[in-house]
Amino acid sequence: MFPIRRILHPTDFSEQSSAAFEVACALARDYSAELIVLHVCSTPPVYFPDGIAVPLPGEDPYRTRVQLHEIQPDDPRVKVQHVLVEGTPIDQILKQARTDAVDLIVMGTHGSTGLTRMLMGSVAESVTRKASCPVLTLRKPFHPTPEDLIPDIHPAVAVS
Repeated sequence: MFPIRRILHPTDFSEQSSAAFEVACALARDYSAELIVLHVCSTPPVYFPDGIAVPLPGEDPYRTRVQLHEIQPDDPRVKVQHVLVEGTPIDQILKQARTDAVDLIVMGTHGSTGLTRMLMGSVAESVTRKASCPVLTLRKPFHPTPEDLIPDIHPAVAVS
């Protein structure tokens, strides 16, 4: 297994990101790694018919910073650094990964498919393709029930 010293967890404050954060915390704890929690404030511009791009008002930086710092691991042994940047999510995630020389990126994905994915793109997919380190993506939270932990055994059916 390769050494994991630094883990980057990009978050958009969604349920998928929260589930990925739990996994990132567990890995950080198990490998005694530093965990970097990153949020990218993106302000998509609005294009007018004459081609002029006007940026929309972005997120409230104070409120976003508070929300980011509320993301804390349950285990006090996990060292966490919070980073808030502005820009395009894909570019900023990759830049942060290079700057901090992270060994692993752990992020949630919304699992968009079809037309939505074609029109909007997938941040997780682009990061996975372009990152210079391994990327672990989680599509949705996993809360196992007792039935999930029992193997699914079907009796053999005799055909005569």
